Amino acid sequence: MKNFIRKRTLDAVLRSTWNAVSKMYNREASKFDSTMATGFALLNIEPEGTPSTSLGPKLGMESTSLSRLLNSMEEKKLIKRVPNPKDGRGVLIFLTSFGKEKRDDSRSVVLNFNNVIEKKLTNIQIKHFIEVADCIERESKQFEHFILNNIPGNYGS
Repeated sequence: MKNFIRKRTLDAVLRSTWNAVSKMYNREASKFDSTMATGFALLNIEPEGTPSTSLGPKLGMESTSLSRLLNSMEEKKLIKRVPNPKDGRGVLIFLTSFGKEKRDDSRSVVLNFNNVIEKKLTNIQIKHFIEVADCIERESKQFEHFILNNIPGNYGS
């Protein structure tokens, strides 16, 4: 009987790795009475204000989840919403002074984790990791296994 070694797929490695990183970030965030999502939002709000509409895509969040997150952050006095002077319908998100303190906590955790990983890898390994991640991101944006319009009997769009 042959001894089969199951090959881990790239997406399985990516998923399990991100799951571990996500759990670690949430564990660290809980020490600051926060969440990973809040920490990443704090890190993506610009000093000159960030339109709420551009925050969702940066965080990879749907509008309902983002709305819930922003409401929670506002209740905790981390952010304030100000009407966008360039777009009367939109709002700009600004960090409060408390939000800036919490952003510094988040930044510290992210930078510390990156330093720990960078110490364990060579510059070449890091370069290759980024190249592989860029390739996966690029291909996942254009990959399509089944093209619905070419399936007989499919009369959709």
